[in-house]
Amino acid sequence: MAQGFSREPGTHGPLEEVPKRAARKITLWAAAIALGGFLFGFDTGVISGALLFIREDFALSSLQQSSVVSVLLIGAVVGSMLSGKLADRIGRRRTLGLVGLVFLGGTAVVTFADGFLMLLTGRIVLGLSVGAASATVPVYLSEISPPAIRGRLLTLNQLMITVGILVAYLVNLAFSASEQWRAMFAVGAVPAALLVAATLWLLPESPQWLITHGRPEVAHRGITALIGKDAADEIVRRAQRRAAGQRADREKSAGREKLLAPDVRPALVIGLTLAAVQQLGGINTIIYYAPTIIEQTGLSSSNSILYSVCIGVINLVMTLVALRLVDRAGRRPMVLVSLALMAVSVFLLGLSFVVELGSGLTLLFMVVYIAAYAGGLGPVFWTLIGEIFPPSVRAEGSSVSTAVNWVSNFAVSLTFLPLAAALGQGETFWIFAAICVLAFLFVARYLPETKGRDADEIDRALHQRFRSRQ
Repeated sequence: MAQGFSREPGTHGPLEEVPKRAARKITLWAAAIALGGFLFGFDTGVISGALLFIREDFALSSLQQSSVVSVLLIGAVVGSMLSGKLADRIGRRRTLGLVGLVFLGGTAVVTFADGFLMLLTGRIVLGLSVGAASATVPVYLSEISPPAIRGRLLTLNQLMITVGILVAYLVNLAFSASEQWRAMFAVGAVPAALLVAATLWLLPESPQWLITHGRPEVAHRGITALIGKDAADEIVRRAQRRAAGQRADREKSAGREKLLAPDVRPALVIGLTLAAVQQLGGINTIIYYAPTIIEQTGLSSSNSILYSVCIGVINLVMTLVALRLVDRAGRRPMVLVSLALMAVSVFLLGLSFVVELGSGLTLLFMVVYIAAYAGGLGPVFWTLIGEIFPPSVRAEGSSVSTAVNWVSNFAVSLTFLPLAAALGQGETFWIFAAICVLAFLFVARYLPETKGRDADEIDRALHQRFRSRQ
């Protein structure tokens, strides 16, 4: 539970293993928390099919189509930047409840939009909630996760993102024949309502947050109910020492000023670089524009949406594989293998457009690229930003990293269609391949393994790698 489950060097006894009943309960909470990830995935995926019909109803230009996709990301940047302070002030649980309510409001605006400007407004509101969820969920999951299953639970966020994307594709397919794009968006109200209900009646507050805010007795009761009083006593004592250290840190420097301190800088460099690479490697050109890309090969709109469902299935299956591997194979090798395969497959994807290899090979290379991403970089990034930052700046570090992720997402999604028109679609994919190669070299040099390590061990490993490269 919370940071308190984490193992420290020399610690033995009840903290090393979590009772099965407690692990099942924590996993249930994690699944409910990850509804925020589902909303993230659903709203980024649903636009790919809806856009095919919105552009006809509202007679959208190419720039307006890009704006409908990318304006959500502006809201997401703002939402992710605000969420760190909000989650520290009112708690992780209440922040996620607020996320659900904002998503409901944005869904209503988009569903009943009567023109381009109203549609943009609704997409910005949806972006606020998606951005806040993407920053808050990894922090919350990290703070309820024992080290033995922390990787799996943090990867659960990415799993729910991929489930959300796949569900969005299936919803698009279900309504494509009738061209009911409003119904496509309206379905998103269901998981948003479930998230609100979960925060009201199921989820506990993060024990680390409770202890940091002077409520150790509430945290103690919750931990005792899971693993017994003796273990709870030790966990709360350790968390109180950590909270005292955080208060001392805040007296020296607060919030984002602490992120720039020399002792935090290696974690910040890793977090920001991986956040940018996850998007600049081109993943959301596939997620957002899969039907549009496939349509370029000569297939109809309906067939394009159907093939995008295949991509969504592969995305989900490989995320499940990553969920099984992340606490076994480790984070670092998974990211390295992922980036290598992404570089090769997206290069071949570009080649398929340059020399016109046909829709079959184009789809194959897209599937391999998605599989490489979903089996490594995609889920492991969200695991890493929940692990690499010290507890005193974890919410702020996750918030800033997520904001960079969304800014990069915005840049790629806004420029992809115009860049493809100027350079060619194949040549644009080659740019993504080059970025993946550079990212591989960066990870090989600077990213340490975090599997099974507590916060202090991860911090030492980070500093050792950065010192050895100076």
